[in-house]
Amino acid sequence: MLKVASFDIVFQEIPGEVTLALNLSNCPCHCPGCHSQHLAEDIGEEVNEELLNGLLARYGAMITCVAFMGGDAEPEEVAKWAKYVKGLQATGYGLRTAWYSGRMNMPKDEKAFDYVKLGPYIESLGGLKSEKTNQRIYKRTGESWEDITSTFWKKGLGS
Repeated sequence: MLKVASFDIVFQEIPGEVTLALNLSNCPCHCPGCHSQHLAEDIGEEVNEELLNGLLARYGAMITCVAFMGGDAEPEEVAKWAKYVKGLQATGYGLRTAWYSGRMNMPKDEKAFDYVKLGPYIESLGGLKSEKTNQRIYKRTGESWEDITSTFWKKGLGS
């Protein structure tokens, strides 16, 4: 069962999107140096229609994307709820969906997502902001995926 340990509206997780980030617990990855180690615990509120409808009623007019941060123990459930969010487009939300996963491969139900971040956190390589990172973030463009990882790499003045 997917559980939301916390959530926030964020501006940097998905480039160009105002994102409702749902931090999912029960992470099986246990990456050394993880900045969210508490998400390995079984904490939070179950993801269900009532929870998502409530969050979207409260924040839906302010956001353009819903990101599922984690959920690697239950990828089918993550896809199920991403499709649920996409199905609400008829209600006027028109939200895109994203998944931040520690996995190395695209999810089986990749069409549930507009963005997918793949790769475990490896402290020596850094996260998405590091040009050395092993992690990659992809944006759906039609039927294919575009690697947009470089959008996280800020260039200094004169670069």
